[in-house]
Amino acid sequence: MIQANIMHTLERLFTDRIVTGLTRSSIDKPSKWAEKYRIIKGKRWVWRRHPWLKGMHDSTAELNVGKKSAQMGYTETVLNLTFYNIDILGNDCLYALPNKTPDASDFSASRFDPALEESSHLRNLFSDVKNVGHKRAGAANLFIRGSQSRAGFKSVPVSFISLDEVEEFKQENIPLVFERASGQESKNIWMISTPMLEDDGIDAYYKGTSQEHFFFACPACTRKIELTFPDCMVITSDDPDSPDLLDTFLKCPKCDAKLPHELKPDYLENGIWVPQNKETVQRGFHVNQLYSSTVKPHEIAKLYLESQSDAAAEQEFYNSKLGKCHTVKGARLSEEQINAAKSSQRNSYPPPAGIITFGVDVGTYFHVEIDQWQVPKNFVQNEDARCRVIRQTKVKEITELEQLVREYRPLAIVIDANPERRTALEFANRWHGIVKLCFYARGLHGKTISVPQDSGIDGFEHMITVDRTAWLDLALGRFKNTSI
Repeated sequence: MIQANIMHTLERLFTDRIVTGLTRSSIDKPSKWAEKYRIIKGKRWVWRRHPWLKGMHDSTAELNVGKKSAQMGYTETVLNLTFYNIDILGNDCLYALPNKTPDASDFSASRFDPALEESSHLRNLFSDVKNVGHKRAGAANLFIRGSQSRAGFKSVPVSFISLDEVEEFKQENIPLVFERASGQESKNIWMISTPMLEDDGIDAYYKGTSQEHFFFACPACTRKIELTFPDCMVITSDDPDSPDLLDTFLKCPKCDAKLPHELKPDYLENGIWVPQNKETVQRGFHVNQLYSSTVKPHEIAKLYLESQSDAAAEQEFYNSKLGKCHTVKGARLSEEQINAAKSSQRNSYPPPAGIITFGVDVGTYFHVEIDQWQVPKNFVQNEDARCRVIRQTKVKEITELEQLVREYRPLAIVIDANPERRTALEFANRWHGIVKLCFYARGLHGKTISVPQDSGIDGFEHMITVDRTAWLDLALGRFKNTSI
């Protein structure tokens, strides 16, 4: 009896092993891997609400560039491709982010860890996940690096590379990232990002690709179309806060038939990627939020209407909603404007009387701008203050920066939190109450300064987050008004 049970168990294990082997041998494409093993919010991966992602999963091009609007599934795509390379191909992979801290930690907490928690297959695949920058899966390795450090990319030969949010990368280090795959017989590189400026960042790489757009058959006239703004949107109010705006809808640009938002999964299901440039084997993919099943047409219309009177909203609309490069009118400065705004007191010493502030940009050097402020009696907001730049300089060491602080005794200092976050935090701790570490985020309203409330974050009392575009607009205004 015991022997019979043992034989039965062995037969079952042998059968299971054969079935598993056959199943895995049939997974010859990343899209099949995603359908089989990826679980999100308790459900298996499906293409119904993101049909454009399937063709991206199965691209065989060595270089792939995703120029996108926000929240369109591109990050989940490159994560699936990373898992597929590790699991099925046994390849070492590199996942590059703008900064190692906090981006690598955030990636592990918000993307990597949840994927493992929801999939028993992925949990069993990875044998060591404790190190934020290095995950092991048997003989395969996943390296997570920030773009600011060249040293982080050395001695990391890999076959698969993904660069997430390229627009925020230290651009001069990107070729070094590519070099990590140069010695591999088979290689696959992905770059994804929401764009900002034309011919810069992700847009520069996208223009060297096939520049593919997602086309589908109109359910009314059956002609092949793509969703574009404003040709495919009917906005039903001029007021961004009007209830009438809720009636905004999409339409076919060929026959004007209404394209119901709730039926998107049906009429987009058989869509295809169509290249605009057929002279290259490198592939590029562009899609905007008009395709999204979770972003309703009236939400897009609201931001568009707000963008008519708000430069920050205008930048956000084109970049995050349409996935397009855009420069707000008047956002560029001429050399004449810069020269006209120069102060005769610049580089003055000893420091003049008045409120003194520092702005510190962090790179190879600490670039320091020292400002003197004249604040009127009826002070309302920052635009009412008058600013003169009294000194611009750069220093190599933090000790030199601290010497400037002792000389000028500023009331406040704002310094980039990244890429040298630890150094910046130590600096803030030494000059407590004066120094703020500045993070940049999209989606904040205008000139809002967000202050974290989580006392569990190391150094949270020194941190602020601002919308880069809104504050650059304010700075540009000072140049144009020669009020610096």
